[in-house]
Parts: sequence; C-alpha cells; structure tokens
Amino acid sequence: MGQSTPQNVTQKIIREHLVDGELTPGTEIGLKIDQTLSQDATGTMVMLELEAMGLERVQTELSAQYVDHNLLQTDEKNPEDHLFLQSAAQRYGLWFSKPGNGVSHPVHQSRFGRPGATMVGSDSHTCAAGAIGMLAIGVGGLEVAMAMAGEPLYVAMPEIWGVELTGELPDWVSAKDVILEMLRRHDVKGGVGRIIEYHGPGLAGLAAMDRHVIANMGAELGATTSVFPADDEVRRFLAGAGREEDFREILADDGATYDVEETIDLSSLEPLIAKPSSPGNVVTVREAAGVEVYQVVVGSSANPGLRDFAVFAEILKGQQGHQLVSVDVNPTSREILEDLSRGGWLFDLISSGARIHQSGCMGCIGMGQAPATGRNSLRTVPRNFPGRSGTDEDAVWLCSPETAAAAALTGVITDPRDLDMDYPRPVLPSEPSINTAMLLEPLPPEEASQVELVKGSNIASLPEFDPLPDSIELPVLLTMGDNISTDEILPAGARVLPYRSNIPRISDFLFNQVDKTYATRAQEAEGGHMLIAGENYGQGSSREHAVIAPRYLGLRIVIAKSFARIHWQNLANFGVLALEFTDPEDYDVVSVGSVVSLSNIHSQVTDGNEVSATLDGGRELTLRHRLSPRQADMVLKGGRIATVAKQNAKPEEIVDA
Repeated sequence: MGQSTPQNVTQKIIREHLVDGELTPGTEIGLKIDQTLSQDATGTMVMLELEAMGLERVQTELSAQYVDHNLLQTDEKNPEDHLFLQSAAQRYGLWFSKPGNGVSHPVHQSRFGRPGATMVGSDSHTCAAGAIGMLAIGVGGLEVAMAMAGEPLYVAMPEIWGVELTGELPDWVSAKDVILEMLRRHDVKGGVGRIIEYHGPGLAGLAAMDRHVIANMGAELGATTSVFPADDEVRRFLAGAGREEDFREILADDGATYDVEETIDLSSLEPLIAKPSSPGNVVTVREAAGVEVYQVVVGSSANPGLRDFAVFAEILKGQQGHQLVSVDVNPTSREILEDLSRGGWLFDLISSGARIHQSGCMGCIGMGQAPATGRNSLRTVPRNFPGRSGTDEDAVWLCSPETAAAAALTGVITDPRDLDMDYPRPVLPSEPSINTAMLLEPLPPEEASQVELVKGSNIASLPEFDPLPDSIELPVLLTMGDNISTDEILPAGARVLPYRSNIPRISDFLFNQVDKTYATRAQEAEGGHMLIAGENYGQGSSREHAVIAPRYLGLRIVIAKSFARIHWQNLANFGVLALEFTDPEDYDVVSVGSVVSLSNIHSQVTDGNEVSATLDGGRELTLRHRLSPRQADMVLKGGRIATVAKQNAKPEEIVDA
C-alpha cells in the first residue's frame, strides 16, 4: 500500500508501530508498545515474571499498576498483595494506583490515555482505551511483562471491521444498547480475528465515555480490540481531564476502506438486555419484561462514566427503590465519586435507598455483591458467565443504566420507555474533578534500585515448567462444550482471587463450574493430561492463572474446535500445546478416560501445521495448530520464560531437551 492510499485509523496506528511483518490478515506482526496497564488480579503474576526475568526498569513510555479488583480485606492476603504490588511498582518504575482509587480502565483513559499510542494490559477490557483513538489490546500477564521489558507484541494481523454509525440514539437508549446490538447480531465469537473500527456521522452524538462503553465490551465479541477516531470529542474529553496537550487528531482518510463493513442506524435501536448466562444472549427489554428482579448493580468498567451514574440517580430521584430490590452502586473512580457528590446525585442515590460501595470492580468480578441463588440480578457490567458473580447458580442479566433504574423502581424487568417520566438529561460539570494526587509517581532509577519487594506469606514463586516431550501419552480428564470461559476454568470472586499469587493453592479451584473432581484427578494423573473442548475455548478474562494453574497440575495439551485469542496465546506462553480438530467427528469420539498418543511432536509442530495423534483403540486424529515458528519454538521449550532464560543463559548452562 503506497503512501497515497487512503488509510483508516487502525492502519495508521499499526503502521506507526510496526516492527515486524506486514498488514496482511492472518500473518504475524510485531508492534512496538508505548504503554502497559496491569491490575491486581493479574498484576502479581506480571511482577513475579519481571522478577524472574531480572528486569531492572520498565522500558515503556508509561506503565501503570492499579489495585481495583481484590479490594475486600477479609484477611491478610489481599492487603499483603497490595503492599507487594506497590513495592514492585516502586522497584520497576511504574505508576501506582492505590485501593479505592477506581477501576483501571476509566482512570487510565482519564489520566494517561494518549491518542495514537499502543497499549497492552493484563486485563481483557484494556480495549476500552480505543475510545480515545488508542490501539489497546488485552493480553496475558507475560505479554505485558515482555512489553515492559521493551519487547514487541506479536499478534496475528486481524481483519479490520468497519462499523458505520448513523443516526442518533433515541431517548431511553444509550451506549450499552449499541454494544448489546452488536452482540445480538454476532454473539460472543463474532469479533474473533478482527479489530472493530467505529466511524460515521453517528459518532457526533457519542461522548468519549459513551465510546468507552462500546469499546470495552468489544472483548465480549472476541475482538482483538476496538478503535474510535481521535476527533473533537476526544479533544474535549482530554481538555476536561486537564490534558489537552496530549490530544492528537487521528481520523480515517476520505476513501478509507475496511476488510469487513457493517452499518448500525442508532435511531432504530431500542433498550436491550443480555439474559443469563452469556453476553451474547441478547433480547429486547420488552421481550423480557415482567421477570422479577432481586438486585440491581450499577458501575464497572463497562458503564464507568459520570453520565451513567447521573442518569440512574435522576431516574430514582425522590423515589424509593422497590422494597424487594437491593440497589448497589459502585462508583468507578474517586473523581467520579467527587463529581457525584458535587452534583447532588450522591444525595439522590442515598435517599433512594441505594447502597454505595467503594470505587472498584466489586460485583463485576464477584468481589462481594453476590446475589441469592436463583434470584435475578440486573447489572451494567460486561460479563454474566456462569458463577462469575460469586454465586454458583446465579442469574445475571446485562443492561444499560436506564434499564437498571427502571427495574430498581418497579421490581421487575421493565422497558425504561414505559416509566411515567421524561428522559433525564443530566447537566455534567464543564470542569470535571481532577485528582492527580491519588496516583503515586514512579521513583527515580537510583531510588528504585534500592527498593526491596515486599512479599507476604501468600506469595509463592512462579513454578518452573519443563519442555514438551517429543512423544507423549495422555489421558483425557475433561471434555467440554462451546464457549467455556476463564471464569469456568478458574473462578474469580472473593473466595478464590486472594490466592492469585499462590499457584499451588489456587489450583484447588480449577474447573469448579465444570467438574469439581478435576484438581484431584489431575494430581493423580502421573505424566500429565489433556483437555478436550468445543468452540471458543477460554473466552473472557485475560487471567493467565487459567493456564498456569492447570499447567502446574500437569496439563500438556488442549484440543478444541477453536480457541479464544488471549487464552490461546497464554497457553503458548506457558508451554501448553493448543491443537484444533480438523474433523468435527473426532470431537464426538473422544471422551473422559480416553488416552491420546502423539509421537514426533517436535518435527510435526515445526515442519507444518498438521499434527497427527492416535486415540486408544487405533483411531487416527488429524489435528492442526496455528502457532507461528516463533511460538512453536517457545511451546516446545516449555514456554516464553524458559525461552528467554535459554536465550540469556551462558553456553555452558544450556541443556537441550
């Protein structure tokens, strides 16, 4: 493509950061990374990985560590991990956001986001930063650690999916309904292998935080990321954050094209809701109307803006929430909480009977606010995978703040257009609160080098993993269906996440939603084991614990119909071979207890993409992998840390497998 060829926003950012490969969909590219984001549920692994690599100081323009997930201090584990993360941020040169400051994604967008920058984050909703014209990609913690060390991010070049927005949102319909419409059309696999770029005249009616709502839940579509142009609205947002000097206009050229194209007429949308237990299970609110509601939760990275809370507060103003509904409000940052107080909305919420919680992810990640068994909970969060709320038999619905407010008042799912009131239009402050003091700056290098990591008793070292043998015979411990999420592989919530720094202990909770006997059987399976899954295996969170923990218990191979992007990359990073069925009938004949044998694995993986295996009984399985030569070498050596260690080792220390 010559210089005169019109480019879209995504192409412009990628070209500026391309260090390896070409912009051909499906081929591997390397990207220079400007910024990184990590949070406490995944950040402890990142910091332990930095320690294992011997890094002195981060090499990015900016890296930030947030504490926003594991906020409940029911014992010493979480606060001790917070101290560890703060000491690691000081040691390695990161910004640090203390507990209670807010959810990483909106705080980062407000304080550090920069149009045209690339960012990786150890959180799948890192893609929310695309709202202001960034190329922000959620990855596993090890990928973030590598980016901090100055290494490029390697990804398969996605197709660019242009979604033209036309028209204007009607009253009682908001940005959450836009992304729910995308999920209604395309389900949770529709964005796999794609970057979504929003464009068109409909953008004029979407504020930067509205765009954040849409970009955030691109993760639920399986997209690599979502991108919006950096236009006058982004300039206005950054000016309000006191950072107009960071603005840079990035617009698609006239005549720019996309690999895939689609149009959404915003004026045709109506209130939507995702039924339990998938973000892709979307219907109109009218179709679900009348279902009894037990709980309403407003907040999270999916609806983090002041407008989202203010419109909820103004709908409830002067009224009490229904007597059978728990109304829970999670402000997404200290700045939002300050503005809710300044604008009187906090008073309205308290007066209506709402419970005000600390700024953070909270119920979104199952950190408190778990619903009663079988009772419906309406939430403005991005995910409703089974058990994610902290209740095994949960019934979580995803909706907009408007729909949540209607249910809070009536006690049943209600189309907000049926409320007997005018649509509220909150007047937001022209100068939003700015609280830069809540963030701790990186220490100068000479001071940082003297900092010792503060490790509590619950922080264990990373396990060392051996290379993949050339021949292996493995029992199948689990067979699973489609769309198994990382929440089903390894739950979140207040019971499990405090062990995020202790792989041996957190392994006890593996696959509790699928088969509670897995951990015990895995420990008894000498020589390793494998898992079988359907399509989109590993969707959802970026947490690499969902790979490290089963690998610790002996997982060597996963065979699935297809994989979610981040989980597939995490499997490679920790030396687990991810294979796909080429014959759908093979999936149906493998069962728990089957034994699968593979020979000449190294040559099969490195010489091509086809891998043959033998099922006990003699049936031949034809499989394939999608690893690049770089990734194949990494898997065979036992993962990326082992590969880096071997690269850095002295000749006399190298022992080939």
